Formats: sequence, C-alpha cells, structure tokens
Amino acid sequence: MRELTRHNPRYASIECADAFCKRVAQSICIAFVLAAGAGYVHAQPAGYPSRPLRLITPSSPGSGVDIVARVFGQKLSEQVGQPVIVDNRAGAGANLGAEIAAKAPPDGYNLFIATPAHAINSSLYSRLNYDLMRDFAPVSLLTTGEYIVVVHPSVPAKSISELIALARAKPGALSYGSGGNGNGTHLAGELFGNMSGTTMLHVPYKGSGPALTDLMSGQVQVMFANVTAALAPLKAGRLRALATTGEKRSRSLPNVPTVGESGLPGYIVTSYYGLLLPTGTPPEIVARLNAEAVKAMSAPEMRERLSAEGAEPAGSTPAQFGAFLRAEIAKWAKVVKAAKIHAD
Repeated sequence: MRELTRHNPRYASIECADAFCKRVAQSICIAFVLAAGAGYVHAQPAGYPSRPLRLITPSSPGSGVDIVARVFGQKLSEQVGQPVIVDNRAGAGANLGAEIAAKAPPDGYNLFIATPAHAINSSLYSRLNYDLMRDFAPVSLLTTGEYIVVVHPSVPAKSISELIALARAKPGALSYGSGGNGNGTHLAGELFGNMSGTTMLHVPYKGSGPALTDLMSGQVQVMFANVTAALAPLKAGRLRALATTGEKRSRSLPNVPTVGESGLPGYIVTSYYGLLLPTGTPPEIVARLNAEAVKAMSAPEMRERLSAEGAEPAGSTPAQFGAFLRAEIAKWAKVVKAAKIHAD
C-alpha cells in the first residue's frame, strides 16, 4: 500500500476530525451530572420499568463491548430494580445487532450499545437496513478507550517499529484478525497499513471474541484489539502487547507505549461505547435511562472496575452524544474514502 502519513493532505482532515471528537469526548462529563439529576426528578415515567430490560449487544461473548455491557447491565439492574438481560447479536459487521435494535418496539425495554463500527458502517455500506441517526435516540456515552496492537507470542516483533519492518520485509505474510469488515478493529488495521506503508492480510470474524481466540491459537498473528477484551489473555501471557492506539498511554497499561511514540507518529485511534434506544421511545424514558446511565458511570466502584478492564467510564446528555456520533460518522467517512474500502 502507498504510505499515507499525517503530512498527507487526505489525512490532515482526518486528524482534525479526530481532534474534534476528542474535544467532544473530553468535555462530555464536565457539567452534566447535576443537570442529569435535575431531569431525573422532573421526568420519572410511572411504573417504568416493570419488567426485565433487554440490552442488545452487537458482538459475541468475551468481546470488549460484551464485557462493558455486562458490567453496565449489572449496575443498571441494581439501580432500577429489574433484570437487565444482555442479548448478544453478533454478525454482519455489527449491523445485525443494530438492525434488530432499530426494529425493536420503542417502549424503553429494548436498549442498544453502539460501537465505533456503527459510525464507520454509515459510509462503509452503500445500503443498510437502518440509519444510525434516524432510527435511534441517543441516550449517553458510556465509556471511552483505545485499541491495543497485540501479537501471538510466536511473532518475533517486540515493538511497532519491528512489526513494521517485519511486515515490509514480507508483504501479506502476516495476517491480522478483526471483529468483522468495517469494525473498528478492521479500520484501525487499515489506517496502520496506509500510514506505515505495510500490507497485512485482513481476516474478518463474526465478533472480536472469535478473532481473539484464533489469535491466541496462532491462526492469525496480529490484532488491533479492544483493550477491554485483550487484558485477560495479556495477563495470562497468551498474547504480547506492542502498543496502544490512543494519544496517551492507557491507565490500565501504563508500561505499554502508544503507537505514536513507538514507531508511527500521528497514528491515533480511539474507541467508545454508547447507549441508544429505538427512535420513538417516549422522551421521559430517554431522560430516565440517561440519568440512570450517568449515575451508573459515575459510581466509584464502576470507575474502578471498568478502568481495570481498560475502559474509562463516561457520561453525557443525549444531545452531546448525538453530536459526538455525527462527528464520528464524518471522521470515518474520510478514512473509508481514502482507503477505498467497501463492504458491499
């Protein structure tokens, strides 16, 4: 592939968009918790919830979003006094879960966790059976984080610069797994290849969980994994960490350098998870779940637990999360166009 660096005009706009997204994410929680509390007092739907809630999760068990969904679901259940059932719907590049959620009754009992894949898919697919901004009501950002470049222990590279050298020496010999075509774990690899001038074989899976399983068995050699999903196999010595993809080092892995500081300046890819409801859900229920989400994410025990899993708890107003998603859609549209990627 042609080398595309931060000096390339096509990527200058991407970096600007990425910086904007970071500013949105960083400002999201600053003055919101009190406002959310006020909304909660004035808009409590009578009798809601009166039965279990379904939390549709667009990935397989063991993936980063699945881990966050289960931690969040448990806390939400404690707060509202009803079970929260995590419904894993992996497949179609995270579109299957989104389509099911978009068509679910807008009654407040069908919740959905969005990932970077859904913003990416808006431009990756020429036709989808849902529209992220039309068919969903934003509720709140839940977590932010980054990816981590991990390799099977048999790979001789012990740093990003060594991985780049290895990939350049044997174009296409290394394979990297992802959670599916257009998944954030896929686009992170595409951007890495474009910026480093390397070629690795992309192997898509139906979710990050199966991709990590094959990485640990050596079926693929590299993965741009979510930190949350990769922590356990890293601690068990089944994978080797080369670098994280954020602007700064991860709190959960302070000894692991960033990609930017270890061989590829300018490379930054962030991750996030957020809560959505089907469009048409009553505003008072959106407000109630927004308040509950912000309350859950601000709980000290949640911050401690999620940080240990490689995710940083967040919270936002519905309007702020909606603006964040629109910025993400615009940012990744530029990446998809520059890389000339199409999923259909």
